[in-house]
Amino acid sequence: MIRMHDIAFSYGKRSLFTHLDLEITKGSIHGLLGMNGAGKTTLLKLISGQLFAQHGTSTTLGFDPTKRNVEMLRQIFYLPEEFPLPRMHGEEYLKLNIPFYPLFDKQAFNEYREAFDIDLKMNLNELSLGQKKKFLLSFGLASKTPLMILDEPTNGLDIPSKSQFRRIVASAMTEDRTFIISTHQVRDMENLIDPIIILHNGQVVFNSTLEHVCNTFTFTLERTEQSSSSIVFQEKVPGGYMAVAFREDGEEETSVDLESLFNAVVTKPAAFSQFVAKSAIGGAQ
Repeated sequence: MIRMHDIAFSYGKRSLFTHLDLEITKGSIHGLLGMNGAGKTTLLKLISGQLFAQHGTSTTLGFDPTKRNVEMLRQIFYLPEEFPLPRMHGEEYLKLNIPFYPLFDKQAFNEYREAFDIDLKMNLNELSLGQKKKFLLSFGLASKTPLMILDEPTNGLDIPSKSQFRRIVASAMTEDRTFIISTHQVRDMENLIDPIIILHNGQVVFNSTLEHVCNTFTFTLERTEQSSSSIVFQEKVPGGYMAVAFREDGEEETSVDLESLFNAVVTKPAAFSQFVAKSAIGGAQ
């Protein structure tokens, strides 16, 4: 689906990526996590052909994204974090843009639009940020593109809409589609994103399924700070300390706390180095 090798990218003299490697296979909702300024948006633009790396090789859907092949572009829907919408009704927008997406499903669009309570008679440029996002989310999900890239999709959504977003995205997912959701709102994405990709210091420092994490680590809330040698990371949280430890033989599996996993990886990336390549997700490309 997506392969990047030895990618380097800079903004002027500021180097963002050096020797970055990434592999993403189809059929999952991949969560792309990273601190502000880590380069999540830049990485998404490199994948979709909006920016070009200064070094390295990359393929997206079997195409070189720098060529911006029409056949590749019609298979990608990209929703940026910030965007303008034209002064036109939703119905006009559909007439103009549906032809670019040959798999577009009008019935599915209407179902998503109704779930999000979007009025097609309103001018798109007069909608709130949350309403604009819900309109484009409905359009993107109905496009049925094999690759859907969402950059901070829950920014601007209220709490009920975030719940709707998770339900709708989960319902739209099929084995033939791949989602990449970039977010720093980890709690918004729990129970939706898997596998997890973490970008830090110009590198992909983590790329793994939650199943593999569960098989390797435990996440427990302890009342006091722990001193066990099996503990990889712990942090003070409401109610005590969240401890991330190597799972011992016979030890009961625990659920993964995504926020603690992220904090552990960016604090001690060396401890999670095995989760970059050796445990990277296999399967159909």
